[in-house]
Amino acid sequence: MISTELLKGSLKSIVLKLLAENGRMYGYDITRRVEELTAGKIKLTYGALYPVLHKLEVEGSVTTESENYNNRTRIYYKLTPKGNNFAVEKIKELEEYMEVMSMLLKPNIQSGLIGS
Repeated sequence: MISTELLKGSLKSIVLKLLAENGRMYGYDITRRVEELTAGKIKLTYGALYPVLHKLEVEGSVTTESENYNNRTRIYYKLTPKGNNFAVEKIKELEEYMEVMSMLLKPNIQSGLIGS
């Protein structure tokens, strides 16, 4: 499983990407989709997810819609036009970060093995 520490910096990008691809989603749906897409290696907690969603809402990147479902209120999150642009920006940023990390983690052929 991926550590919370590693996940923390990319959670906003993950949420934005899912909302960009799926339209509107509610919290449980987001957590379930992340777990499904990562074969269980990432399990989002509500304590990590909802602060990100609320921050995105305050920033104007998402809007919320409430619906009653089986006598419970379900809050759906959906990207605004500003949120769509922000999602593209954050996804590109995360992709670049992953490329750079990959370069850093690959063994350097000229310097030999790691730790030698």
